[in-house]
Amino acid sequence: MHDSSFFSRRQLLQTGLGTAAGLALPNTLPAGQDLPHHRPAAKQVIMLYMSGGYSHVDTFDPKPELTRRHDQSIGDEKKAAVSGQPIVERYLKAPLWKFRPNQECGTEVSDLFPHIRKIMHETALIRSMNSDHRDHGEATLQLHTGSTTAAMPGIGAWLSYGLKSFNPNLPSHVVISEHRPYNGPQLWDSNFLPAANAGVRVVPGDDPIPFLKSPVSQSRQQLELALLRKMNQRHFNQRDHDAQLAGRMSTFTTAAGLQKQAPEALDLSKESKATLKLYGADKKDQSSYAAQCIMARRLVERGVRFVEIIDSVGACRDNWDAAHRDIASHEKYARRVDQPVAALLMDLKQRGLMQDTLLVFCTEFGRTPWAQDGKGTKSRNHHPEAFSCWLAGGNVRGGVIHGQTDDIGNYVVKDLVHVHDFHATILHIMGLDHEKLTYRHAGRDFRLTDVHGHVAKEILHS
Repeated sequence: MHDSSFFSRRQLLQTGLGTAAGLALPNTLPAGQDLPHHRPAAKQVIMLYMSGGYSHVDTFDPKPELTRRHDQSIGDEKKAAVSGQPIVERYLKAPLWKFRPNQECGTEVSDLFPHIRKIMHETALIRSMNSDHRDHGEATLQLHTGSTTAAMPGIGAWLSYGLKSFNPNLPSHVVISEHRPYNGPQLWDSNFLPAANAGVRVVPGDDPIPFLKSPVSQSRQQLELALLRKMNQRHFNQRDHDAQLAGRMSTFTTAAGLQKQAPEALDLSKESKATLKLYGADKKDQSSYAAQCIMARRLVERGVRFVEIIDSVGACRDNWDAAHRDIASHEKYARRVDQPVAALLMDLKQRGLMQDTLLVFCTEFGRTPWAQDGKGTKSRNHHPEAFSCWLAGGNVRGGVIHGQTDDIGNYVVKDLVHVHDFHATILHIMGLDHEKLTYRHAGRDFRLTDVHGHVAKEILHS
């Protein structure tokens, strides 16, 4: 029979035959590294990204000097003109919340995070984070990809590329993002890495993944997939086994598996009352941050390698950003995430998952120790020079503080951890050498940390 008697491959796809092809979810291309470079301390990552930049001096980095010197001037910022910022006199601003110690390790955390404070003995708090850009888009891009300018593969894509997936029916890289963040899908794109490593976005709510439910019966779908495989294989054989086509073909099988497993993985209805109470979750509300944290736990339980939750109440207009806004707005965002984050760590631990899971709590930059709009005003500006993030699980030492800022939280004075170092440390915990995890593209070898990065070994057990 001649090919002309068949639908063309393009016609078949365009007809929308109700197959899993509509999902077109990447997952199963061969990864760059079949095995870790060294024995991993963790096998999966849950990254909790607080979009907008929370204030380190109001959350994790207590500075009594700010309280003592509230409304005192420290002059103008000499490098403001170089960065294009207006030159204004800076008046120090006291934190709005009191700091209190964790009862087991003494790490001080403000009253914004009373629940997270209780689990700080499980975490390594880095108070010396540093990044290269003061604008949200560039800083957010760097936190995820290592670059402030060109779009590059995100950390989830790199981990997916290096380590592959535990479960062929679920993606290795999932991003739970209720609203579109700064830079949108660039944060979880695979870019020049194989498309299989791009993140699959889950939008918490009634329709978490488009086309997840097949409009046709399972038997009909199997017939359609069999026909599609036959046509794709013929196309593949005529094109010298094209790698991109092979990857595309594998996505249909993955998508069919995802239709079977994802609805159950994202369903909170079978969670116990005790678990829902721990997180402060309502099983009828699938979009709450508590629900998102439970989804993340359920996904890593089922073999997803990297899960990120992007916290943003209302996209770029309603997040942790306090530039030209009242810093008291932090209260709303902290109340939303505090209990669920602490519960996630406790839940992972009681289920025996914490030893294999790295929990990352981070943001793109900190906040200025001074009031942005002059003496007595309520806002704090962007501050990439110093901020705080923490890690837990894997081989991370609990209850430690790494790095130090000066007495007002303006600059790092000890053990600076640049974003490149942060990435190198995460990869190291996952069994990957950041200098060896490379991909050849456009005539050179690329890596997440570019030509930089050092592992912060002080926060790890030897």
